Formats: sequence, structure tokens, C-alpha cells
Amino acid sequence: MGRQIKNNERLEFLGDAVVELIVCDILYRDYPDATEGDMAKVKGAVASEEVLAEIAQQYNVGKYLFLGKGEEKTGGRSRSSILADAMEAIAAAVYIDGGLDAVKKTFGPMFKKYVEIFLSGQKIFDYKTALQEFTQDKYRELPEYRVIGMDEENRYVVELYVHGSLVATGTGTSKKDAEKDAARKAFERLVERKNESCRENDL
Repeated sequence: MGRQIKNNERLEFLGDAVVELIVCDILYRDYPDATEGDMAKVKGAVASEEVLAEIAQQYNVGKYLFLGKGEEKTGGRSRSSILADAMEAIAAAVYIDGGLDAVKKTFGPMFKKYVEIFLSGQKIFDYKTALQEFTQDKYRELPEYRVIGMDEENRYVVELYVHGSLVATGTGTSKKDAEKDAARKAFERLVERKNESCRENDL
């Protein structure tokens, strides 16, 4: 008889609150000049699925997950949503075992690094929103995402169109991840084109 393994949903629920509290504590104690608006924006970014998944990848969390056959076949070990949930569960487990001090000691430096990145404007994680704001400002329209199929690695492939033109193609283990990948590529290309145009006008 196979092992009966419970899911991590309760730990994820607790871990979500633990992560937000640690990030808020860092913002409050270490950045006294940050406004409430800035703190709320950075908290949302650092505690987001994208950041938690990136941290999970740095700890190689995917290697240690117990997955069903379906998730295993469709790339669950690298799926952002699964990795982020796993990080929340780990944060909750550390909290239960050693309290907030243990969580701060284990993950505080990592979260603070991302707080600094976002406060300094070095990184954007919500590329879909950033792209939407860009296209609305420039073209008065929204970007269009089209799922065109799967690639040889069984990942979704999404084409992204802006103002009727294909700007980028993204891939991911889910439609959502593929759209995010396409949005990131499109945003970076459109911003670069804008910067190049500005430089030419300055000549």
C-alpha cells in the first residue's frame, strides 16, 4: 500500500500570513522613510507568487516535492504556483517549530534583498500590469494574448499582440505562466524601442 500523504493547504494558509508579516516587519523597521503606499506596493510584490517561486528555485524546493503523476508529467516541479505554495508551507513549518525569530533568521535576508530591489525600482514582477499600462498609454488599447498550442516539452505557447502586431512569444507549464513570460518579453522590447526612439530624437 502506498504512503498516504496529506496536502499542505493548511500550512500554505498560515505561511501566507507569516510571509506578509515578515516583509511588513522589514519594511517598518528598516525603511522609516517609506510611505504607506510604497510599503503596500512592495509587500504585494515581495509576497507575490513570482517572488516566492523564484526564492523556491534558489533553494531547489521543486526537487523535494511529492507530486501526483499528472503534475509530474506536466512540469509541476517548476510551476510557479506550486513552488510559491511550497515556500509558504515551509515558512509556516519554520514558524510553528521556532516562532517568528526562526523565520526571520531563515528567510529575513532573502526577503530584505527583494524589498531593496523593489524599493529601488530595479525589478518589475507584474509584467502583465506594466504592459497593460504601457499599451493603454501609447495605443489606448490592451495587449492580446493568443494560445497557439504546446511545444515539444509539453509547455503552453502564447503569442502576444500589441496594436495588431506580434511582439513576443511566451512559454510556460500553464497558460498563466506562458502569458507572464510573453508579457515580460514584450514589455522589455517595447521599452527598449521607446528608449531607442528617444535617443534618436536627441541626436
